[in-house]
Amino acid sequence: MNCALIFAGGTGQRMNTKSLPKQFLMIHGKPIIIHTLDVFEKSQLIDSVIVVCLESWIGYLREQLTIFGIKKVQKIVPGGKTGQDSIYNGIKLIHDLYAEDTIVLIHDGVRPLIDTDTIERNIKCVQEHGNAVTVSPALETIAVRPESNQQKIEKIIERKNCLLAKAPQSFFLKDIYTAHQLARSNNLHDFIDSAYLMQWAGYKLFTVEGPVYNIKITTPADFYVFHAILDAHENGQINGFANNGA
Repeated sequence: MNCALIFAGGTGQRMNTKSLPKQFLMIHGKPIIIHTLDVFEKSQLIDSVIVVCLESWIGYLREQLTIFGIKKVQKIVPGGKTGQDSIYNGIKLIHDLYAEDTIVLIHDGVRPLIDTDTIERNIKCVQEHGNAVTVSPALETIAVRPESNQQKIEKIIERKNCLLAKAPQSFFLKDIYTAHQLARSNNLHDFIDSAYLMQWAGYKLFTVEGPVYNIKITTPADFYVFHAILDAHENGQINGFANNGA
């Protein structure tokens, strides 16, 4: 069993939207979350999808699933106080529904430029190594500054050794559930993502390199980049653009 857990619980404060949370903003006639779900819907290796959503928007999301013919979403669960708690709500539901050897692919609802090839390579990596964190190479110089002086550069990191952690981040259900339970027993609720949580819990992590354009739509600039990529793809200006289901 391969289950995608899609996180769509953010309020979009950095997007500065007037009414809709960022995951429901429309691009090319579809909400961003539907662009994302389309890819998992079309992947032959994904058996089930669980979505974590803002509780007040669950009804709206259900309407959109019907309108756009998304069939694989089995359940929608409300989010929690933090991103980590929201993911836990989804993991707990999956743990109630499916066997512990289920592979769970945790993905951002506002990361719509994922492709089916990356999904499939995540699953293969989990089967071979126990987990998979989608990454892309750092294309610019990474500078580190000390907390004591935000205008000072403490060191420059060799770019060739740096990776940007993205999504999906994929694990066997038994492992990610155990890590969440361990964090909660230590009253820890603010891990920035599942990879960080799993590393803290003592797991050795493995990577799958995904496309550089697999961006998370967090700011207005990201929104316009996504729009431009879709326009260029439809106009035939980008060669080799992966099948993202859009």
